[in-house]
Amino acid sequence: DVGEIYSRLLDHRPVIQGEIRYFVKEFEEKRGLRELRVLENLKNTIFETNEHVLPKCEQAMRDNLSEAFKRLQAANDMIHRLQEREHEERKLQADKLMAREEKRVADCEEFMKEQQNKRAEVDEEHRKAVERLKEQYSEMEKELAKYVSF
Repeated sequence: DVGEIYSRLLDHRPVIQGEIRYFVKEFEEKRGLRELRVLENLKNTIFETNEHVLPKCEQAMRDNLSEAFKRLQAANDMIHRLQEREHEERKLQADKLMAREEKRVADCEEFMKEQQNKRAEVDEEHRKAVERLKEQYSEMEKELAKYVSF
C-alpha cells in the first residue's frame, strides 16, 4: 500500500516521460525539422561570416584606421604649428602693447615735466609782472605825491 501511495503521490516519472514523448512527437511531426534547417543555415552563415567577411572587415578597418590615424596625426601637427604661431603672435602683440604702454608712460611723465616747467615760467612771469606793477604803482604814487603838494 505505501509503495503504491508513494508512486501515485510522489513519483512523477511516468507522467513526465509521457509529456516528454508527446512534446518530442509534436515537435518532430508538426515542425518537420524546420528548426534544424534554420539552425543549420544560421551555423553556415556564422561560419561564412567568421571565415570570409570578418577577415575582410578587419583588413579594411586596419587600412582605414591607419589612413585615418595618419590624417589625424597630420591635422594634429598642423594645429600644433598654428598654436605656436598664434602664441608667437600674441607674444609679439603683448610686447608691442608693453612698448606702447612704456612710451605712453614716458610721454605722460615728459608732459607733466613740461607742464611743471611752463607753470614755473608762468609763475615767474606773473611774479615779475607783479613786481613791475608794484614798481609802476610806487612810481605813480611818487609822482602823484609831487602833484598833491600843490
